[in-house]
Amino acid sequence: MNALLRLPKLSSHLKEGQRFISPLTKLILIFAVFSLAGCISVPIHDHYAYTQTIGLKVDSLKLMDLAIEDFSLHEAEVDDFLTRIEKAYEYEKVRPKNEITVRLWEKLKDPDENLFGGFIKRWKEKNKLGKTFVEDVKELVSDAFDQIIEYESGKK
Repeated sequence: MNALLRLPKLSSHLKEGQRFISPLTKLILIFAVFSLAGCISVPIHDHYAYTQTIGLKVDSLKLMDLAIEDFSLHEAEVDDFLTRIEKAYEYEKVRPKNEITVRLWEKLKDPDENLFGGFIKRWKEKNKLGKTFVEDVKELVSDAFDQIIEYESGKK
């Protein structure tokens, strides 16, 4: 306790209004600023996008099961669902540093690819699809959604 009493007061060496910042404190502040700047450049996890994508995955696989029936019976459901997909895609497009996720969504919904968009296009053209084909494409679509979900969950 006596050792503490013998330490000179830092305030007695400073002029009026001057504050003491040690070199170590300056270093810590500089490190903190650069650390924060580094975090900002990393895509940020969005819980809404994450849960929305999981819901769309489940609903898309359920909708795909209906493709063994006439497309005309489910056209309104399909249009409704495609609107939901488009809303999710538009949401992802405006998020900063989200180019990878946007590209994954574009591939998933593209009618010229062999994923969800292509599946819907084929169902509409053929009117009915075989159960084996539906199951095979569902695996691909499920994997594509999983990639989006995993990428989102891996963001800081």
